[in-house]
Amino acid sequence: MSPNPTPDLILVNGKFTTLDKSNPQADAVAIQDGRFISVGTRDEIMKLAAAGTKVIDLNGRRAIPGLIDSHMHIIRGGLNYNMELRWDGVRSLADAMRMLKDQVARTPAPQWVRVVGGFTEHQFVEKRLPTIEELNAAAPDTPVFILHLYDRAILNGAALRAVGYNKDTPNPPGGEIIRDKSGNPTGLLLAKPNATILYATLAKGPKLPPEYQKNSTRHFMREVNRLGVTGVIDAGGGYQNYPEDYNIIEELHKDGQLTVRLAYNLFTQKPKEELSDFKTWTSTVKPGQGDDLYRHNGAGEMLVYTAADFEDFRVERPDMPPSMEADLEPVIRLLAEKRWPWRLHATYNETITRALDVYEKVAKDVPFNGLNWFFDHAETISDRNIDRIAALGGGIAVQHRMAYQGEYFVERYGARAAEATPPIKKMLEKGVKVGAGTDATRVASYNPWVSLYWLTTGKTVGGMSMYPQANLLDRETALRLWTEANTWFSSEEGKKGQIKAGQLADLAVLSADYFAVPGDDIQDITSVMTVLGGKVVYGDNEFGRHSPDIPPAMPDWSPARHGSQYQPRPTAQAKQLALSTACACASSCGVHGHSHAKAWTSSVPTSDESSFWGALGCSCWAF
Repeated sequence: MSPNPTPDLILVNGKFTTLDKSNPQADAVAIQDGRFISVGTRDEIMKLAAAGTKVIDLNGRRAIPGLIDSHMHIIRGGLNYNMELRWDGVRSLADAMRMLKDQVARTPAPQWVRVVGGFTEHQFVEKRLPTIEELNAAAPDTPVFILHLYDRAILNGAALRAVGYNKDTPNPPGGEIIRDKSGNPTGLLLAKPNATILYATLAKGPKLPPEYQKNSTRHFMREVNRLGVTGVIDAGGGYQNYPEDYNIIEELHKDGQLTVRLAYNLFTQKPKEELSDFKTWTSTVKPGQGDDLYRHNGAGEMLVYTAADFEDFRVERPDMPPSMEADLEPVIRLLAEKRWPWRLHATYNETITRALDVYEKVAKDVPFNGLNWFFDHAETISDRNIDRIAALGGGIAVQHRMAYQGEYFVERYGARAAEATPPIKKMLEKGVKVGAGTDATRVASYNPWVSLYWLTTGKTVGGMSMYPQANLLDRETALRLWTEANTWFSSEEGKKGQIKAGQLADLAVLSADYFAVPGDDIQDITSVMTVLGGKVVYGDNEFGRHSPDIPPAMPDWSPARHGSQYQPRPTAQAKQLALSTACACASSCGVHGHSHAKAWTSSVPTSDESSFWGALGCSCWAF
């Protein structure tokens, strides 16, 4: 930094939450060459301004460090984003089906209409998924594929014909094709217990050509920029081969078109050949290789297939094969010797116990000191295993999967068992490194504000309260898990995650004050201006003029070109109108004089149409 720095950009009149404990609040910041050079009062910062300095007034809005997702599949998701109709945030099945019908009308043959995760039936007011009959009526000739979490896929008749599933198609290992009485596939595919059948079926669909994949990835990055995300640790993924499936993201990086900082992990693709994959990769790429925008981050989240415990809470917990330890040990030993950080997908405590047995054995020979290794998910981890992770210097990356699957977990294991899934406060108390993320785009949505809502309110997207007050995080702690804390998981501590002189100038200016809005409204927050390395990468409302142009989503029938994004919750007025239309009772109650539709939008049980009171259609019933 020069002794008399001249800022490129100054932001003033903001409520900056810096997460720098030595300077927690500020009114203004100065940025030069992609880094914060000063953080303080308006008067202090404006003294640095020169003729070429751009000044933007934030109009009193809250500003926070750019959000970092410690577990997203953004590289794979970007290749497909423009082909996918997103039901993320949609609050009624009726609206979802309307969106689907509109997309069917614009989708040319032989393309599919695909809804690939990011939602749960519990977010719908109807509390159900579409039936196969409804899909066939909406799309008699266009293939439709709908992925729901990790548990099932629903295909219409045209999709079954496109993938070639018929009476003679056998069930694959770990999956089931549901059949009618004659043995013909109905269109329902179940993960039992793993999602291979779901992903293998999806992989049969058409792909975008490379130029459209570039465009698609840019639009996905723009969408997460819209939500304030400036960094992602990519967890690899099935059918995401290295290096061929990384060509698009690397070309965008080379062309200066990345608007999100990416640290990527490598995910083995070959059951029984995992060690061979990692031997190859450890000899060709090094952790940290790259730059501040695109860098390698180690191994995982799949290390060996025999250790992968898919979290379909609709079915009983899967036992890992007896060979798990023997398969895992040589991979961990190789990674430790090569000083490669790693991450391991592990939902259940039983899996974590067995993995830690291996880790402790290897660590006696090859110390883990300086290796930022961690578990992903860990919903049912025990206190004992938290202590074991702390002793080995590891971490835990948690995601908001329970916001989408909490109802299923409670149904199987009970409300008491769900009260600390995962036990984040205990992790923090025991000194374990903890970071937050989404696991988007299939098992949950990419929206970080849903995660922050879940962390601080304990509620699912369906509105069910899961956690007692003692297990909730305060808003600042939750925000740290999405910013400063996540830098440990990419070995970038001190480089970003705070609004602090010397750190990378990544921040988000919010649509509403995260620290002031009611808890339920946290999930509705977006960014009105997102800054990456001192450059505006997204702007809206009064900051829209600062937003850089981006080519339209391609192809022209792309759902992303027609409003497919995370859908905001409807306003109370819109909900009342929709419900009154649906139930034909917008008139006042004949006994009490109140509006039925108004009662349905309230928070009392009448608003749950599946409950006793809601079924009656009147909010008070003479009580």
